[in-house]
Amino acid sequence: MIHICMMSLPRRLATSLLGHVRSHITSATCGTSSAGRSASVLSRCRALSLVPGVSSCPSLVASLRTSAAQFRSASYQDVQPDYEVVAETENKITADVVSQVNRSIADRSTGRLFAVVHINGKQFKVTDGDLVVVQGQWPPSLGQQLRLEKVLLVGSADFTLLGRPVLDRGMAAVEATVIEKSLSHTKTIFRKKKRKNYRRINFCRMPLTTLRINSVRLEKTVDQS
Repeated sequence: MIHICMMSLPRRLATSLLGHVRSHITSATCGTSSAGRSASVLSRCRALSLVPGVSSCPSLVASLRTSAAQFRSASYQDVQPDYEVVAETENKITADVVSQVNRSIADRSTGRLFAVVHINGKQFKVTDGDLVVVQGQWPPSLGQQLRLEKVLLVGSADFTLLGRPVLDRGMAAVEATVIEKSLSHTKTIFRKKKRKNYRRINFCRMPLTTLRINSVRLEKTVDQS
């Protein structure tokens, strides 16, 4: 590694340092440079152009600046990736993953599935046999069979399908049954204002709807969605 001091240098020494920097530029053009090496060489060019012994020679300073510009363009071209190769590789990986997922769906070998569904303003992560308690007023009556359409996510042990924000209708089927319509336990709401002789006591019971998740399954492959 070369350290350049900020002091007057003879013209012969400055010329030899310039040749050393140019040798780095030649090796970088051949493809042997790296990000750290390019930064080091560019810093040497800047420092060398500020040395009093070199700055007094305009032709040498101009040559240094030209060399630094050439090295910058060479190092930039050296780190540019081949976008066509990268895109082709990514497309191949994506096609392989999609084919494996479609094969699992077609063979019914996905195993136990889980899903994230949107019900009455809230999201629930469910699987077969789960019980879900939905708070607030909700129209379905007791014993009614439901198919939950807003499915945000379906996953298994091997893959996960994400919606944007929901999966296409007909791709995932989440079926449920209303098994109970009830009220929550009584909540006491007490309000008081200091020094105002104001006290109020109210009682509240929230309506609840309990669902049993019958099944979570995928009905279409990824290509058909």
